[in-house]
Amino acid sequence: MMSIGLQLVLLAAPGAPQATDEQSLKSLLQKVDDSNRGESSRSVMMMRVKTKRYERSMKMESWSKGTEYSLSRFLEPAKDRGMATLKVKDKLWNYLPNTDRTMRVPSAMMSGSYMGSHITNDDLVQGTRLSDDYTYALAPGAAVTGQKTIRCTPKPKTPVVWGYVDVTMTDDGVPIEQVFYSEKKVKVRTMTYTKVKEVGGKKVPHRIRFVPHDKPGEFTEIVIEKLELGVKLEDGVFSLQALRD
Repeated sequence: MMSIGLQLVLLAAPGAPQATDEQSLKSLLQKVDDSNRGESSRSVMMMRVKTKRYERSMKMESWSKGTEYSLSRFLEPAKDRGMATLKVKDKLWNYLPNTDRTMRVPSAMMSGSYMGSHITNDDLVQGTRLSDDYTYALAPGAAVTGQKTIRCTPKPKTPVVWGYVDVTMTDDGVPIEQVFYSEKKVKVRTMTYTKVKEVGGKKVPHRIRFVPHDKPGEFTEIVIEKLELGVKLEDGVFSLQALRD
């Protein structure tokens, strides 16, 4: 940048709104990142999976602390009751009550399906945040009143497979849709967020649908039936012992 007089003012002036816009986009992405979690949470949810071969529904209770700790225990159907999944940072374990076995999910299986859904094991352990681990700018295309679409491109060290993600949210940061693209700019999957309710002063979508674009007619849908944010959780909640209890 020039270092003298009026030239400095003229060059700096256009930059000021850009900095403000960047901070505004970061603030919106932070709200999306935090939309369904507080520092800690407890939830009861239904997960419905539809594929060409089968359709099934599962009910689970989950606890989480930040982005690094979570425990989910299946309540329904009866044949799955007691099955549980524990996440501690980048590690994942499953507990199978029928055999009373706890199994660590190996790295070779992280890209595999979680409980037959369109969610992968890797999706469960990823602790990346759009506001921190991606670069971002308004996505190209016509603006829609009351909402913004931000194109998020993973930083070089971000451990994801996406080329970029287009994130659409309301002007106050409530997520509407995320579209994931491959490095070849091909749509891979879409996540849509609906059924918005207020929880702990936050507007939180209670229905999230995952649609894979290479499997027409298939989807995984999560519907939150109960959600508490800011619950008090002891560290022992996220232990191998708790996984079996």
